[in-house]
Amino acid sequence: MLSPLPVRAEAPVRVAVRAPGRLHLGFLDPAGTLGRRFGSLGLVIDGFETELELAFAEHDSAVADTEDGQAELERALDHLTRLRELSGFDAPLALRLVRVLPPHAGFGSGTQLALALGRAFVQLHGLLLSTPQIAAWLGRGRRSGIGIAGFDAGGLIVDGGPGRDGSPAPVLARLALPAAWRVIVVRHPGRRGLSGDEEKRAIAALPPLPAVGAAELCHQVLMRVLPGAAGDDFTAFAAGLNRVQDLLGGHFAPAQDGSAYTSAEVGRLLQWMHAEAGDAAAVGQSSWGPTGFAIVPSAAAAARLLDAARAAGVVSPALALTTVAARAHGARVA
Repeated sequence: MLSPLPVRAEAPVRVAVRAPGRLHLGFLDPAGTLGRRFGSLGLVIDGFETELELAFAEHDSAVADTEDGQAELERALDHLTRLRELSGFDAPLALRLVRVLPPHAGFGSGTQLALALGRAFVQLHGLLLSTPQIAAWLGRGRRSGIGIAGFDAGGLIVDGGPGRDGSPAPVLARLALPAAWRVIVVRHPGRRGLSGDEEKRAIAALPPLPAVGAAELCHQVLMRVLPGAAGDDFTAFAAGLNRVQDLLGGHFAPAQDGSAYTSAEVGRLLQWMHAEAGDAAAVGQSSWGPTGFAIVPSAAAAARLLDAARAAGVVSPALALTTVAARAHGARVA
C-alpha cells in the first residue's frame, strides 16, 4: 500500500464509467533522434466506448455483457488485483463490463479498460488520484500519452513521448476538431493488430527512422495538421496527415508483410479513397490496425465518398464502416 493516500470525505457505492476510443494517427520520432522516443498524434472519437460498472457487494463477482467483454475479463481482474495491492482496499466488489472497445484493433482498448476500471475504483473508495497516477499504477502510457489525455479531455492530441527516466509523455497540444468534420472508421472484424511482446519485438526489429524523417513528421504536424485543425483549413490538415501516414506506413511496412496496412481489405479501400479524393480526405491506419480511417470535412462528404467506393466495388463484405464525429470531451463518470 502507498500511504498516505488522499481521500474524499464521502464516496459512492456504485460507479459507472464510459471511456472513449481513440485513433493513433502516428509517432513523431520512433527512434528518439533527440533523446525522446515516440511522441504521438492521436484523435479521440465518438461511437466507440468501453463502459463498465463497479460497486460494493457481499462477495466478488465479474460479468461481461458481450463476447469481447468476456475475453477482457481476465485482464480487468488483473487490474483490480493491482489496484487492491497498491491501495490497501480489499472490500468485495461487483464488476460488470457492459461493452468494451474492439481489442487489439487500434482503438486503445487496453489503456481505456485500465483507466475506466482505475477511475471507478478510486472514485468508489474516495481516493483523489489523477488519471496519470492511475495509468502509472496499472502500467499504461509507456509509449504514448494519447489514451491518458484522451480519457481526461478528448480532442486532437499531440504528446512529447515518455522521458528518458520513464516519466509520462507530456501533452503538448490539444485541439477540438471543427464540429462539421467526420471520421469514416474502417474496421476488419476478426483481424487484430500487433500488441504486447509481439509489438515490442516488431518495433525492435525495424531500422531506426532517420532524423530527417522525424524532422519532416514534426514539421507536418506542427505546420499543417495542427494549424489546419485550429483554423478549419481541412486541405492543410489532410495534406499534413496524409504525408505523416505515408512516411510512417513506409517505415512500419516491414513489420506488416511489406504493406502500410495490416488488413489488405482495409488497405485496398483506403488507398482507393486517397486516389479518389486526394487531400479532400485524410486517410491511414490507426496504430498497428487493422482499423483504418478517412477524415473528411463533412457528413455529406463522407456519404459521397462511401457511395463512390461502393459503386467502384472496393468495399469488401468483410469490412464494417461507421461514420462518427471527433469527440471533444473525455470519459463520462457517474
